[in-house]
Amino acid sequence: MNLANIINGHPSEQVAIISRNRATTYGTLVDQVAGLRGGLTELGVQQGDRVALIVGNSRFFVVSYLAIVGIGAVAVPLNPSSPAPELTRELVTVGASTVIIGPAAVNAWRSIDRAQVPLVQRVIATEGHDIDDAVTLTDLIGSTPVPVVDVADDHLAVLMFTSGTAGSPRAAMLSHANLLSNIQQVVGTDDSIQACDIVYAVLPMFHIMGLNVVLGISLAVGATAVLVQRFDPTTALETIRDRKVTVVPGAPPMWVDFSMVDAPSDAFASVRTAFTGAAKMPEEAMRLLDERFGVKLAEGYGLTEASPIVTSSGEGGRRPGSVGKVIDGVHMRIVDEFGEDALDGDTGEIWVSGPNVFQGYLDDPEGTAKVLTDDGWLRTGDIGTTDSDGFVYLVDRAKDLIIVSGFNVFPAEVEEALLSHTGVAQVGVIGVPHPHTGEAVKAFIVPEPGVHLDEDELIAYCNGELARYKCPTKVLFVDQLPRNISGKLLRRSLL
Repeated sequence: MNLANIINGHPSEQVAIISRNRATTYGTLVDQVAGLRGGLTELGVQQGDRVALIVGNSRFFVVSYLAIVGIGAVAVPLNPSSPAPELTRELVTVGASTVIIGPAAVNAWRSIDRAQVPLVQRVIATEGHDIDDAVTLTDLIGSTPVPVVDVADDHLAVLMFTSGTAGSPRAAMLSHANLLSNIQQVVGTDDSIQACDIVYAVLPMFHIMGLNVVLGISLAVGATAVLVQRFDPTTALETIRDRKVTVVPGAPPMWVDFSMVDAPSDAFASVRTAFTGAAKMPEEAMRLLDERFGVKLAEGYGLTEASPIVTSSGEGGRRPGSVGKVIDGVHMRIVDEFGEDALDGDTGEIWVSGPNVFQGYLDDPEGTAKVLTDDGWLRTGDIGTTDSDGFVYLVDRAKDLIIVSGFNVFPAEVEEALLSHTGVAQVGVIGVPHPHTGEAVKAFIVPEPGVHLDEDELIAYCNGELARYKCPTKVLFVDQLPRNISGKLLRRSLL
């Protein structure tokens, strides 16, 4: 088997992707991916090698991703807007031997001290950017094609950085079978994406929802994905109208923006399916979308460790406040604090099992053991309940996770970055409500004695260490942080 085979078997003249107003058919995509498989092989990329993809939503990402997994190497999608220190940490963590760089990541790559990423042997630039020792991706695509490599079901396909269900960000190990099974589970459960659909693909491919749902399912069923690198509500509506988009997936902040945009009532006339996930969707925004545009938004639930979809509101219908029903092939338990199944209607931790559940965290057996039981259940850390009809409701998170625009932010990572500033003695980070992004990061800082710190200075410093969405939008300076008798930070006391 090989996940890369999802693009095979479709009509060759059918458009697979549209990127920068350029259409690529399935026939052309198959040929380009085969050529790049040959190019990567000629460069010396082998099965099991980790190849970092620091590329935005584009044709180059799609061709590279499919070629990497097609030769049995491991794709590592990274945020192209991340600063150099964050990219360095991630490249070292996964042991990347090859890096593919898109335009948005060129400056960050130039700032990386190559001595800190000694395992990187090959650098590939998507469009001939001026990068020392880089080869050009377009040249590699013209190489002699090689066939897809047949791999075992459990062969590692993707390393996807996630906050995990506890702890700081780590690389989740997703196999070919994990990713392919979730595609098949979703397709077998509902008809959210069909071969006739045109899909608005703005969710970033370095996020599991963008990678395996928007892109993976679209290509698997033979649909057309319109690749978009940056979201702007007005431009998005023009694209939806001009391309006659029929499926629009998006994180809640995108839909909140749509609910407030000045647009005609028929702005979404071509849209058959609209869905969201990653964070709680504000009910008021859902009401406005329905009243103004007739958009009935379906919510779902998933997480990186489940590849990612667990529940869907597609085929099973929608119910206010619910994230839908468990999809076919996935099993769920609601577990109480004693590890037993909770009584019907009671809340408990959501546990999930199925072939889509990941293999664990890279080089972190202790972290893996905390979330995967001996009999294969994934402890999600999310608290939920179900009703008598099987609809799932999320109640709370059993972790300190902050969700900004649908992206996971773990406070410990932000605190570590801020503590690296010489003027910071102590720091506590929490999530606070935000009208556009769902939540925002707020930091409480205890300065070093005699040091004067500036809020803007610290925010700018953090922006140099972490992706922008992880950085605080508000910093408060305090004399001390609330802690318990053992010295542990009491985050809830910061609220």
